[in-house]
Amino acid sequence: MRALRPPFQFDLRELLSRVRRLPMAVDGVSLSLPFVSVSIKPGDRERRVAREIVIRMADRRVLNTFECCDNCIELALASLQEIRRLLVDKQVELSDCADGPVYLLLEAMAEAIRQFSTFEQRLGSSPEDREKYFAALEMLRAHLHRVLRQVAVVANVDIPKIADHMRYDDAWQIDAYTPPALGVGE
Repeated sequence: MRALRPPFQFDLRELLSRVRRLPMAVDGVSLSLPFVSVSIKPGDRERRVAREIVIRMADRRVLNTFECCDNCIELALASLQEIRRLLVDKQVELSDCADGPVYLLLEAMAEAIRQFSTFEQRLGSSPEDREKYFAALEMLRAHLHRVLRQVAVVANVDIPKIADHMRYDDAWQIDAYTPPALGVGE
């Protein structure tokens, strides 16, 4: 059975270009994002922030429930904005290392939430649009979970509390992302 086409694509090309420029560390940890893998050596402060993000994000209901009620869309959107605020607050905390791996992982999550929000705001209220919303939300959940797994690698911790039925495998859904241009220096 062929997978359904994603309702939109995350455009992380600029961010992925920045990830490619991270200094490589032979004795570091390996991170994987769509189209790129790097080995990095995070600092103590980055590990501390990464642990906090893992703990706080794993407890977010929008990321670990299948339940839906009449106002689930509004509640999910509000929860996603709270997550985005947390991510931006932690980026501010790491602003002196804006080219560091944890900062970039947080940006990968925040940017996906921004792009999902823009997509959602353009939808109407038809049943087809509601289906697109839920497909896009599922795509966002998978993205956030996979990036959170990378943050957990940096933190050297397991992701707690997320129910097994809401966990995703490690394989990135490549068709959910705008592919980077293959040019000189790529």
